[in-house]
This record gives sequence, C-alpha cells and structure tokens, in this order.
Amino acid sequence: MKDTNIEDFIKVKDLLDSTSLISRIEIVVVREERKFRLEDLLCQRFPALSKMYLREVVKKGSCEVNGRQENIGHRLSANDFVEIEVDLSRQHSMLPEALPIEIVYEDEDLVVVDKPAGMLVHPSHREKNGTLLNALAFHFNRDPARGVIRPGLVHRLDKETSGLIVVAKNQRAHRILCRQFQRKQVEKRYTAIVHGVMSENEGVINGDIGRDAELKFWVLKEGGKASETRFRVLQRKQDTTLVELEPVTGRTNQLRIHCASIGHPIIGDKERGGDASRKLCLHATKLGFRHPADSTDRKLISKPPFSL
Repeated sequence: MKDTNIEDFIKVKDLLDSTSLISRIEIVVVREERKFRLEDLLCQRFPALSKMYLREVVKKGSCEVNGRQENIGHRLSANDFVEIEVDLSRQHSMLPEALPIEIVYEDEDLVVVDKPAGMLVHPSHREKNGTLLNALAFHFNRDPARGVIRPGLVHRLDKETSGLIVVAKNQRAHRILCRQFQRKQVEKRYTAIVHGVMSENEGVINGDIGRDAELKFWVLKEGGKASETRFRVLQRKQDTTLVELEPVTGRTNQLRIHCASIGHPIIGDKERGGDASRKLCLHATKLGFRHPADSTDRKLISKPPFSL
C-alpha cells in the first residue's frame, strides 16, 4: 500500500466557532483502500484518534458513505465518498510519547511488551497521556519514511497489572489475533500472590460477573456473565500463597474477583480486601498464540516482579 498522508486525501471544511470543536471531513476512497472495512479506513486516516472514539462517531450516525449511514464493518469501494464529523482536538490522546517500554518480541506484524504496573494500556477520559499506546505510537513511527503504523489493541491488562501483552502492527494481524482471543485459542497464564494459605493444590473458580450500578464496581452478580478461572498453587509461605491463574473466560477484573470470592484476595487489591500497602501482585506471565503471518506457535514468558 502506498504511504498515506491525511493531508493528501482529506479536505477539511472548518466548522469551528466559539462553541464547537467539530470538523466535517470529506474522504475519497483510493484504489489501495478498496475492500477496506469502514472502521479500518477511519483508523488509517486518523491514526491519532482512538478506535473507540471513531466507533462511537459511526454508531451515532456522524459518518456517511455515499450519503448513507453504514456500520463499521461496511466494505468500501474505490471512489466511495465518505463524510464524517469528528473532534480533531481529541487527537492528543494518541500522540506519540518517548516512554520507556520493555519489548519482549517484535516483527513486522506484532509486538509483545512486558507492561509495567501502573501504566494504562490506552488513554481514558481522565488520563490522556503516558499510556502503552502512546509509547508504542512513538516506537512504531520513529522512521517517517515507513508510513504511519497504528498500534492495534488485541486484549488489555488492568493499569496495576503487569506482564505480557501483544499489540498488532497492521490490520490483518489485528483481525487474526482478535479472532484467536474471541475463540479462546490463546494461552494465558498469570502469577499472583494471595492472602492466606490455600488448602487445595489446584481447582476451578466459577461465578457470574456483572457491574454494580450503584457502586460502579465489577462484582459477582446474579444475571452477570459466566466466568471461570483455573488455579494451581506454586508455593505456600506463612499466611500467603503464590498461585498460577488461568482465565478460561476474560471478564473485567475476573482474577481479582474470583480470588477474593474464595477468601484469598490478591495482595495489593485494596478494593477487595488486599493489603493496600503493597502494589498489586498480579503479573501476566505466559502468553501463547499462533502467529498471524504463518500460523506458527509462539510462546512468551515473563518473570513476575515479585516473589514470596
């Protein structure tokens, strides 16, 4: 594909006034972009805007293709005319930042990073900078001659959770890796230190997880989504246990919720009874997947930054 530059393809009609930050942008789909999904085109043309925001714009009807509202999966043809209204002031949330990150593996299709505890994976409404995506946007685009590479999130880790995370570097790799995660074809293992001495050497924790509307907190909840975690004890010491956790399902805060539900909250999980004086002792230790380019198995391992 030819190198794409937003100024080469986009004609901006400035609608800014004293109260509005929205710009109407017109895009003509070029030959190299035919058969793109609408979402992929917008991500390509607006690399500094978050995918979540662009999806919201399409969902609320602020994007038309040839005068019609289409969904994010709509396939485009050459010379299609796309009109979209976006807030370009939100671009700073994906600006490149020269932040230190530990690259475990990288090639033309993907990168695996050992994320430190305390770093958000992607910008939020409250925190716009200092995230893993900001760091990767800088790392991927140090050579402007190669064209813009947009970090493609495949899965996430909580801010306080450290460990391995894979990020795609192109649309094909992103789609294939996302499919593997959705079909539970990815091997994921976490290491954690929990309060108390677990009596069983291994077992399974089940429970429905949902969001408590009043507390604005993810909890075990009747009518929530089914979830399952397998655990295996690695080491016991006094009043703590080192365990390996396998999230069979991938619900929000699942590992924290499940450990707390059996009376063994993860150390550092202050919201669920963990020792608040320590950092969260939860680390994504193992990650296995099939490479999107050749389907070969790749397995990465990271040592936890904590021990008993």
